[in-house]
Amino acid sequence: MAYFYPDTAHTFNEYLLVPGYSSAECTPDRVSLKTPLVKYKKGEEPTISLNIPMVSAIMQSVSDDKMAVALATEGGMSFIYGSQTIEQEAAMVARVKDYKAGFVESDSNISPDMTLGDVVELKAESGHSTMPVTVDGSAHGKIVGIVTSRDYRLSRMSLDTKVKDFMTPREKLIVASKDTTLSEANDIIWDHRLNALPVVDEDDNLLSMVFRKDYDSHKENPNEMLDQHKRYMVGAGINTRDYEDRVPALLEAGVDVLCIDSSEGFTEWQKRTLKWIRDNYGDSVKVGAGNVVDSEGFRFLADCGADFVKVGIGGGSICITREQKGIGRGQASAVIDVAQARDKYFEETGVYVPVCSDGGIVFDNHMTLALAMGADFLMLGRYFARFDESPTARVNVNGSYMKEYWGEGSARARNWQRYDLGGKKKGLSFEEGVDSYVPYAGSLKENVAQTLTKMKATMCSCGAITIPEFQEKAKITLVSSTSIVEGGSHDVLLKDSVSTSAATYR
Repeated sequence: MAYFYPDTAHTFNEYLLVPGYSSAECTPDRVSLKTPLVKYKKGEEPTISLNIPMVSAIMQSVSDDKMAVALATEGGMSFIYGSQTIEQEAAMVARVKDYKAGFVESDSNISPDMTLGDVVELKAESGHSTMPVTVDGSAHGKIVGIVTSRDYRLSRMSLDTKVKDFMTPREKLIVASKDTTLSEANDIIWDHRLNALPVVDEDDNLLSMVFRKDYDSHKENPNEMLDQHKRYMVGAGINTRDYEDRVPALLEAGVDVLCIDSSEGFTEWQKRTLKWIRDNYGDSVKVGAGNVVDSEGFRFLADCGADFVKVGIGGGSICITREQKGIGRGQASAVIDVAQARDKYFEETGVYVPVCSDGGIVFDNHMTLALAMGADFLMLGRYFARFDESPTARVNVNGSYMKEYWGEGSARARNWQRYDLGGKKKGLSFEEGVDSYVPYAGSLKENVAQTLTKMKATMCSCGAITIPEFQEKAKITLVSSTSIVEGGSHDVLLKDSVSTSAATYR
């Protein structure tokens, strides 16, 4: 006879945190959100820790190199999606590792034969007033000048005026060589009172730009996720099919941590993948595994050598696995069960294997609940898909701006490896994800800052200033359906509708 779990499976929305004693020292500015990303032994420090407990999902519509840089800047980490060729994924990883903080590839470039009208149009499109002038108008062509808002007056000049007639020419430009460090570039900017500094190679080809405004921005990001060489850190997804070719390529590109991307982690295929990595690289390569929803699945992957374990099946907003296959578990119950198994495993072995809650998070308070229930960090798809930095298009749907968002189990993703069960057939027999839209929410930086502000405030309300302390002190209660309704605004007429605001979907 089938085994029946004695308790009902619950979601995050069915719980509330009960406030605890908060001392005078328990203030948001003292809260640390640092959390382990990979396993470590008792008495030791993890080799990689996140500065904020957030990573972006291994999804085509979420995590590319642009997202990776943006999130690493804030203290989290992206996992580049693996549902692309090995060469394409490795190239994305390499771009993140090669990215020089403060050195920006220009996306507003013009040629000498373009006109003032072209400059005005490009400024309106990009929002940038500083435009390098290259021979061919490309981002890496030979630089011949620069145009800023100080070089022209719309009220006194014809829109047909050629760029070469009003640009600041090359001979009057101050530039930096490709070997210039960010500190040296900033010194040049300040010494010469520049707003922008072109960086060129030995043939005068434009490589990047350093802007005065980015100096302050860099100083404002103390949580940046940097490796020992001061490069941004990045993760990448792998599958259980081509790992013998994909893993070496990603390591060559400089990836910091890997994660097996699969809808079900309690499988022989993940065991084989982890064994191959350990046999060939030992513990030097960090790799997470999953997904599982109970203690048995966690124990299996921990024993197989996973550096962290992802929890969650069917809880994602674009996932329809539960509808299609009838498998999964309420995300809150899954996290609680697996976190308890992690603590037991730590007691027995002295090895702490972090738990990642993946899916089922709709609101900011769900994130804090997941941490209180034992998750060490959170993998988020829909949350990050709404931002400027996600790789999808921003579209206008019925008068509202939206971002495209599709699941890795959708036909659009064509990610058959993620749902592969070892057979010879290559292709999706049926969909386990949907193609959809999510409300556009603006920049990652602003939204993440607000989320973290709420998270810290909640932890202080529970008397904790670190995540481990929060997990130890948190008091959690189930709530009735009536209590859930009571938790929002009710029995009033709101002055302004916020049903489509970014806050509703945060």
